[in-house]
Amino acid sequence: METTALPTIDTPLAHLHRGVNARMGTWFGCALPDDFGEWRTEYSFARETVALIDKNYRAHLSFIGPDRGRYLNAILTSDVKNLLENRGTVSLLLNPQGRILAEVETYALHDKLFCVSYAMIRERLIAWMDKYIIMDDVTLTDESEQYATLALEGPLAAEAVQQVSGISLAGMADLESHEASVGIVPCRIVKRSPRGVAGAEFITNRASAETLWRLLSEVVTKHGGGAMGYAALNALRLEQGIPWFGYDFGEKQIPHEAGLQDSHISYTKGCYTGQEIVERVRSRGQTNRVRVLMKFAGTAPESGTVFLAQEKEVGYVTRAGFSPELQTNIGMSYVRREKSTVGSELNYAGGSATVIEPPLHS
Repeated sequence: METTALPTIDTPLAHLHRGVNARMGTWFGCALPDDFGEWRTEYSFARETVALIDKNYRAHLSFIGPDRGRYLNAILTSDVKNLLENRGTVSLLLNPQGRILAEVETYALHDKLFCVSYAMIRERLIAWMDKYIIMDDVTLTDESEQYATLALEGPLAAEAVQQVSGISLAGMADLESHEASVGIVPCRIVKRSPRGVAGAEFITNRASAETLWRLLSEVVTKHGGGAMGYAALNALRLEQGIPWFGYDFGEKQIPHEAGLQDSHISYTKGCYTGQEIVERVRSRGQTNRVRVLMKFAGTAPESGTVFLAQEKEVGYVTRAGFSPELQTNIGMSYVRREKSTVGSELNYAGGSATVIEPPLHS
């Protein structure tokens, strides 16, 4: 699944995946596995046991200097300035018109703020963020080539994490992180709980990525799981109703259209770029189009496929895939607000579509 016409970005473990005959694709602009043989089996790992995921589509930026908190707080939508050490938050970087330029996770470490975003926008992101450093005592460093990221996800992920690292996820907040080791590999382990199921990402030095992959592969196999590619992850995230940056939201959307107003924005912090538009929409209470999840009676529509109601265009698809849970094709879409209620029916070139609630809520 492509998100950009730019050349595919190579990733640290691509050679390893090809060596075991994984089917490779382009996800988030990067070379990542579609599957390792049978995507439905891989999907079942994440649903029933534990799945190992290559998440090397990241960009990593560090910010040091006494003004780093004030600076990032002024350009990102969440409250960065008051982050406690080892805690993280997810934000948006907006342009002055309130359009979404980037999704950014920020982690407060002992000596710096560490931002994680997407490799496919790395150069533009650095340029956007750098232009706001004017009078602030802040140094931005691109550390993307230094790090690799792997993840464990599924109902047995927390047990596997504790077994390999000694870290208990039970007492951690989401996006809280701690330093640990997996065998001889030092990592920063970040708790992530998609739809409430505790899992973790392991951020390590890029040179250690292959060793870490093998160590984590051993533990997931012992727990009845295995590696999962992005065909399965795409289906899972659609079922969970979780939107993807670059697919389901980006520069065409403002936060309220994308449904990110509650998860990515602080309404109690100070001013930030794009805040005027966010507050205007918040006070008005609605947008003309909103993001919804749909199920399709017919072929899976491609990105950009138009929806019609009474022969008028009322929306379009952003991302689609087959849902093992519902045994039909589902997808993220944007539709006019009056057509966004659950049960609304629309037509497209390959069949009909119905607005649904995400079938997986935990």
